[in-house]
Amino acid sequence: MIEPEAFQRLAKYNAWMNGKVYEVCGNMDDAARKSDRGAFFKSIHSTLNHLLFGDRAWMKRFTGRDYDIRPIGIDLYDDFEALQDAREVMDRDILAWTARVERDWLQAPLIWTSGDDRQSRSRPAWLLVLHMFNHQAHHRGQLTTLLTQQGLDIGTTDLPWMPDLQEADVL
Repeated sequence: MIEPEAFQRLAKYNAWMNGKVYEVCGNMDDAARKSDRGAFFKSIHSTLNHLLFGDRAWMKRFTGRDYDIRPIGIDLYDDFEALQDAREVMDRDILAWTARVERDWLQAPLIWTSGDDRQSRSRPAWLLVLHMFNHQAHHRGQLTTLLTQQGLDIGTTDLPWMPDLQEADVL
């Protein structure tokens, strides 16, 4: 079982990393962000959209809030600035939600229906929250590769080097 504090730290990491990725992507022109680079979601822009899609889909399941999502693979936003604004709102929502998530909720089963295969499943909520954060890291890894291929570097990506991480946080 994972304690709520671990998810609070992952939410902070998620927001920090998204800020770093968007800062670098914001310095690219739109054509470069939207160019098909052979990635699973083709472009940097569409991969950013997919990250937002995944977070919205899971947070909708966790909170019941009606986030705007579309079928997988369809961009939520064509405009980069609108996408960045939506990303920042989502990161704040995740931070606020993890700040109040309770251990009992994390231990309980969560039933959801997949948008991919329309199958209903039940898993412990903590596992699904962990999946949301793992999904983010997976696709940000793809983004850092795509950016590196363009000669762009987002800097350190390691959790222990987060600027706001204090020794008291890990003891």
